[in-house]
Amino acid sequence: MRSTTRIAALGFAGVLLAACHHKDKDAPLAFVPADTPYVVANLDVLDDDTRKALLAQADAQLPAEMAQLRSTADDLAEKDPDASRLLKAIIAELDGKTIEAFAQNAGLNMKGRSAFYGLGLSPVVRFELIDAKAFEAFVGRLEAAYGKPFETATLGGVNYRRHVSAEAGMQVVMAVVGKQAVAALLPSDAPETTLRLAFGLDRPAKNLQDDGRLEKLAKAKDYQPWAIGQVDLVRLLPLAASGKDPMFNALIKARAEAESAKTGEPVANQLKVSPACEADAARIAARVPSLSFGYTKLDEKHQDIRWDVALADDITKAFSGLKVELPGLGAAGTAPFDISLAVPMVQMRAFWSAQADAVAAKPFACPSLAELNESFAKIGLMSQQAAVPPVGDLLGARVALDSFEPGSNDSMPKFSGRILIGTSNPAGLLAMAQMAMSGLQQLKLTADGKPVALPPEVIAPLGTPVWAAMGPKALALAVGPGEDSKLGELLSAPSGDAGRLGRLHLSGEMYQAWVKAMAQKAEHIAELTAQADSDDPEAQATAKATAERSKQQFESMQAQAARIKTLSGDAHMESGGLVVTSQTELK
Repeated sequence: MRSTTRIAALGFAGVLLAACHHKDKDAPLAFVPADTPYVVANLDVLDDDTRKALLAQADAQLPAEMAQLRSTADDLAEKDPDASRLLKAIIAELDGKTIEAFAQNAGLNMKGRSAFYGLGLSPVVRFELIDAKAFEAFVGRLEAAYGKPFETATLGGVNYRRHVSAEAGMQVVMAVVGKQAVAALLPSDAPETTLRLAFGLDRPAKNLQDDGRLEKLAKAKDYQPWAIGQVDLVRLLPLAASGKDPMFNALIKARAEAESAKTGEPVANQLKVSPACEADAARIAARVPSLSFGYTKLDEKHQDIRWDVALADDITKAFSGLKVELPGLGAAGTAPFDISLAVPMVQMRAFWSAQADAVAAKPFACPSLAELNESFAKIGLMSQQAAVPPVGDLLGARVALDSFEPGSNDSMPKFSGRILIGTSNPAGLLAMAQMAMSGLQQLKLTADGKPVALPPEVIAPLGTPVWAAMGPKALALAVGPGEDSKLGELLSAPSGDAGRLGRLHLSGEMYQAWVKAMAQKAEHIAELTAQADSDDPEAQATAKATAERSKQQFESMQAQAARIKTLSGDAHMESGGLVVTSQTELK
């Protein structure tokens, strides 16, 4: 028996050793400290068909992104000429190319692995290369377009480039190490030990690949391995508040020196950190310990993403078992635009009052968090005021639109659909509406969901028929011809299941209509701005350039919207925290 047990144990150990053996010791995650406060990485690579589909989408969005980058570069030209030139150099590399062509020119491995993470708060990005010489040539082209070479240095046999910003007290360092490119934003006086860790010349005592945190997260949350991210606020917030992180200290010192030059306030006075700040930061982090996200489905036609916000037990217990009696919250919407949002005012008042009382009993002592004490005091007061009907009776709201047409510059948009207000006292809400609007005083509704037309004098500004109906837990309006026939179904729709806080459904056609409306509004604003600046040629030129960038962005958005079949999402509270999901189906 003992021999059999020993053989089984040896066999199990052999499996573990084989698994460890197959881990790539030079994978990007092998260089990430296990205690990093934030990370985004892929555990596996996409199949070719999905990669091509995503690249096509990225290419469609690229013109808008380029317009935004150009605008940012122009804005920086006066404030930070060096940063502006560097950004324009990157724009020149992207201009006129697809993402794949850019990657090939830069030597990037589109089928490789990558990781973005923090050495403390300092960001580091590490990605695999397919051609190190091509990457070096890419950096050389950046230098040429930038107008001057970056500084060069050598550390442990690794040649690297650096760009120092004296104003920010920071430096960007870049290097090719083996088959990977590494870039990091570090304090300008970062010690050699930090540089060696960033470049991977020294390894962290414990790395994220061996730790397996992302694999465990993926299994627990059903994240697929192609892109997983996590922000560990228990580590991050105290680092930022304690004055112990080199990057945070460098930024604060640079700001203090600039302020001292203006006001004469000694730098040392501005750098003092209260011992209470670290404890207060840890207190906040205990309420929201971490954030994470990942794809749950990703292929040529689907892009489903899940976000998780870990929360303290008392927060999740207040809402995870709550069934909000809002009609429609219990089922996915079907209208072209359909949103249900739970606002359980009784439970929300109790929760926020408890939070306000906790802060009042033990205020934050850190000077930089003093405003939080005032904010929670206001929340406590608002929670008391929210007890008054009709606000105190609210359960939530649902809006279901069947059509939407943007109006002209001087008119309201036209729409048809239904609007529902969930309340534990619909008759009381109706009575208050009748008090506020004299034209509704003769309106008689019963809780059977039967629609009643609103008086002509009330609906005249809308230019379309409107009906009202009442149910046991809601008051609803139907706007537009034929919409009255849908009020009964709206009021009798299933209410929320346990923990459900919101749902959203949006068709591609409705999304396009909204993008079109936003584009028309932006164009109208640009026209008014140009007219106002008609006597100032320089201002008019600036306005024209801004309008052109805006036009390009909206054209790109419209092209992207044309590819979308549906967008949907929901939010619900689980025992571990808040979960928000989104599903995008492409045509």
